[in-house]
Amino acid sequence: QVQLVESGGGLVQAGDSLRLSCAASGRTFSRFPMGWFRQAPGKEREFVAQINYSGASTYYSDTVKGRFAISRDNAKNTVYLQMNSLKPEDTAVYYCATTTTYPMRSAERYNYWGQGTQVTVSS
Repeated sequence: QVQLVESGGGLVQAGDSLRLSCAASGRTFSRFPMGWFRQAPGKEREFVAQINYSGASTYYSDTVKGRFAISRDNAKNTVYLQMNSLKPEDTAVYYCATTTTYPMRSAERYNYWGQGTQVTVSS
């Protein structure tokens, strides 16, 4: 069993930055790829970014590539999402999740999810 807890969300203005964190329980954290997804009201859950087990490889959706950066610290069992140049359309609840497959953008292939953290970007 893996438990994931996201933090770092908030209300910011367009152009600002935020860093989300996802703390994971369990000794096997470093063995699995991790991903970030987001879900805006009335929309489907959307893939944002993924990182492989070691942190050496990353994968992004086209909508965030160049603005967001995913990283991980396996010693701290934590994965991060640095979000720069935020836009109002980035407003959503952001979730971290685990999977056994890299690369993988399909939410159905992720098995453990956090509760989410709200990010709101005002114009």
